[in-house]
Amino acid sequence: VQLAESGGGLVQAGGSLRLPCVASGDIISFNAMAWYRQVPGKERELVAAISRSGDDTYYPDSVKGRFTISRDNDRNTLYLQMNSLKPEDTAMYYCAGCSGYVCTEKEGYDYWGQGTQVTVSS
Repeated sequence: VQLAESGGGLVQAGGSLRLPCVASGDIISFNAMAWYRQVPGKERELVAAISRSGDDTYYPDSVKGRFTISRDNDRNTLYLQMNSLKPEDTAMYYCAGCSGYVCTEKEGYDYWGQGTQVTVSS
């Protein structure tokens, strides 16, 4: 399965973006999916995660209440809706899939997209 993100770009602070991640195969095979982000010189950090059914989601405090992760298993697409964007949200955003059973750590995600750049201006 290959993952392909899109939807990134330049947006002003307070604005919104929606990032889709389209998979070349069935995402129902993933026990969990997630969005991560990374800025140069820093570790890749988790932004949001979602279970196979979509019933369970997780967000770190830095994005809670502003970002929403969702998945459409019929369309094999993962989404990240980002509202009230801040300059500190500027990063490369990656979608990831976890086909195993240890999906609580970044190392458990074995499928990654190439990333899409999000830049938030102040």
